[in-house]
Amino acid sequence: MVKAIKLVALGSILAASAIYGASTAACVGCHGKNFEKVALGKSKIVKNMSKADIIKALKGYKSGSYGGAMKSVMKSQVANLSDKDIENIADAIKGAPSKSNSSASAASTSTQKVIDINAKVADKARLNKEDLGNKKVVSEEMLGLRKTTLFDENVKPAESKYTNKAPGTAKRYERAYVNAPPMIPHSVDGLLPITKAKNACLGCHMPAVAKAVGATPIPPTHFMDYRPKTVFKNGVEVKDGKVVGLGKGDLGNTGDIKLVKPKKLDKLYPGRYNCSQCHVSQANVDVAVGNTFKPDGLNGDLKAKSHLIDMMDDGVK
Repeated sequence: MVKAIKLVALGSILAASAIYGASTAACVGCHGKNFEKVALGKSKIVKNMSKADIIKALKGYKSGSYGGAMKSVMKSQVANLSDKDIENIADAIKGAPSKSNSSASAASTSTQKVIDINAKVADKARLNKEDLGNKKVVSEEMLGLRKTTLFDENVKPAESKYTNKAPGTAKRYERAYVNAPPMIPHSVDGLLPITKAKNACLGCHMPAVAKAVGATPIPPTHFMDYRPKTVFKNGVEVKDGKVVGLGKGDLGNTGDIKLVKPKKLDKLYPGRYNCSQCHVSQANVDVAVGNTFKPDGLNGDLKAKSHLIDMMDDGVK
């Protein structure tokens, strides 16, 4: 797990640096402070590469003539880099002074406004048109989400137009409700699937490097273990020191455990490792029906941030 967190392919990390200027802050967690590590067991040791080699690699990624497993993601991520940008990155890696203002670029990206995804779903004209309660006659075509007869075999779901921009270049959609898992605002080509040996998300979203590249940091809840410690002792099931299940005379219900004391970890909790089980790519898709849902409390910073760790005990007695 620790190795997977620290190792991300050279291509994806350099891409993050490229987007935000010549900063190499995001590289340290994966390639080491002195660029002495081998990312994913595949990349070259960066400290052994010459400036010319680094420039050649980045230009090759841009043209599509260079790279292995990470080639597809790198091509899109470095597409907008100028030759000067590439030289600045190489200088930063080799210890030369940076010629670009990376911090300003990162700041402008991290403070961009989010897109309101709830803006059109409660449109009064649409709600009135779709309200079957005010219709004298309700046809078969009005029912359901198909909006056509059940005998129509050519019905297709609405086309999803996923964001295909590189990290840091696309606007984010606001959260659907308070503390909803944020959607992925950039292309995931080459980043998925997440495996035991590779999780490219961690290279930019680990808290230690997220600010430097303008990425959303993984929240504190993902570094906490909220599950009760479960053991079998003397033939009975014990959770956090309490006998539960058949040993207590019931059928295995553990509802008497109201709140488990969370345990803070020094690494990502394994149950949170597979990012794509909760976080999906944002797509410009019209909702099937209008609705009057209003996300209470979704204002200010909560449109783009989480305070879930402060709310974990809410409502628990």
